[in-house]
Amino acid sequence: MAEQVDRRQALIRAAFAAIADQGFEGFRLRPIAAAAGIDHSTLHHYFRTKEDLIAAVLEHVTSQLEGTMQADLEPARRLRRHLGAVATAIVERPELFIVLDELDLRARRDATMAANIRQDEQGWRAALVALFEEGIERGTWSVDVDASVELVIATLKGLRLRPDTAEVVVKQLCDLYSRGAPE
Repeated sequence: MAEQVDRRQALIRAAFAAIADQGFEGFRLRPIAAAAGIDHSTLHHYFRTKEDLIAAVLEHVTSQLEGTMQADLEPARRLRRHLGAVATAIVERPELFIVLDELDLRARRDATMAANIRQDEQGWRAALVALFEEGIERGTWSVDVDASVELVIATLKGLRLRPDTAEVVVKQLCDLYSRGAPE
């Protein structure tokens, strides 16, 4: 069983690397299987379809960004920590965001991928909604929750294209939400 999990993870990592290095233009199952050390004919034992493998890559990437919102902090500090952690990841691990960009682009033409991304983002959106609602309840902010969530998500997605500006842009966004908030 452990060997099966290892091979499954090896396939996910190989697919991730293929997308990071060559985009979907280089996403071919035979080389991915070879990179994972298995014959291409057995790949379907681990992933029923190519789309299932791509969905596993999406989960692999986003799971590495989870846990950046600490519930024990007040909302403005929690937002600052979360955004700072993502900005740091954008700078230090650009391959994660290259893959996310590729997946987002594919989702524009692929309804299944779009649904996978929406489902994957639900937890992030819910955490941001809770953060802003708590900030409103505490009197920290007087903002439109949905617009604030979209602003944060759009900003972070945009930063993937300009990682060199990630830290300064996140600082500016945090400063906007920190006005009047306790440090």
